Amino acid sequence: MGVPLIDLSAMHAEIERELDQAWQEVSRSGHFIGGQTVENFESAWSDYCEVRHCVGVASGTAALQLSLAALGIGPGDEVIVPANTFFATAEAVLAVGAKPTFVDVSPTTLLMTASGVQEAITSRTAAVIVVHLYGQPADMDAIGRVAAAAGIAVVEDAAQAHGARWQGKHVGGLSHAGCFSFYPGKNLGAFGDAGAVVTNDEALAERVRSLSDHGRHRGGHHRHERPGGTHRLDALQAAILSVKLRRLDAWNAGRRRAAEWYARLLAELPVEPVQTALGASSSHHLAVIRTPRREHLRRRLAAEDIATAVHYPIPCHRQPAFEADHFPDLPVAEQAAGRVLSLPMHPHLTETDVERVATVIADALAEP
Repeated sequence: MGVPLIDLSAMHAEIERELDQAWQEVSRSGHFIGGQTVENFESAWSDYCEVRHCVGVASGTAALQLSLAALGIGPGDEVIVPANTFFATAEAVLAVGAKPTFVDVSPTTLLMTASGVQEAITSRTAAVIVVHLYGQPADMDAIGRVAAAAGIAVVEDAAQAHGARWQGKHVGGLSHAGCFSFYPGKNLGAFGDAGAVVTNDEALAERVRSLSDHGRHRGGHHRHERPGGTHRLDALQAAILSVKLRRLDAWNAGRRRAAEWYARLLAELPVEPVQTALGASSSHHLAVIRTPRREHLRRRLAAEDIATAVHYPIPCHRQPAFEADHFPDLPVAEQAAGRVLSLPMHPHLTETDVERVATVIADALAEP
């Protein structure tokens, strides 16, 4: 049998009866948009993230866009974004009419740094989006100090970091707004697109909620206080997420065991695992290494039915959508884009699976 990149079927097998029950309860209730099921999940997720408020939304991208809009960011503003991230981070900036300013990343963690943020701040900078990539948090203390001194907002893109912590505190609650994606392949995944914004700012949460529902006033279905959109969380997705949330810590523990096996078995091989910063507790969404022989390695692993992926082959600042006449020189992100490789990572990986992956890597890289 092969080694899949992720194994959702094994995760769902653990909770099959609970998932069936959740489906039946939502179906019988007749409430498919909002309602008590969504409120129950919002309460559970805010408790988990150790924040006061949670607003369920339609996707992680919607969470970012709505957070920026609720913070009043728009045309004429600049938002600092790491070059090593998924396109949605910068896409959300464009969606509110602002301009993304890309910065390079740490050569060890491949995450945004405080020094990079400091150098990128201009008189137009309104916010910084800190991306907790691969499951590992960025240095929120240092970035937060830089942002506070400049008077700019901080938004966390925690789409890959469910359950991760920085200095013992859950990500999402370390900024003005924390944004999560519950895309099916995430550590906490729905059965489709879903997301959430968490915050300790009640007024901000209410603006996000209003913007996600056509600008409606809370409790007033026919009163629209501002232009918004349709970015609400479905009750079915909320019900599924509530079931899965009860298993999240156990599943993250399974990922952590796999990460420890990888660290031991890859230590003597000519690959460079992405490091986790001191003070960070990763949720191990991805297991990422770097090698200049990535394509050779991918072919050899595929030949042994071992799945891999690349997150991400094009640095965000070089995406055609930005139509830039001149791309900034961001060497760390650009080199990483040609070398990063994501290995299988999920809660049900066995030590035998990881040993097999490491053996194939060793054999492949020993070849001329």
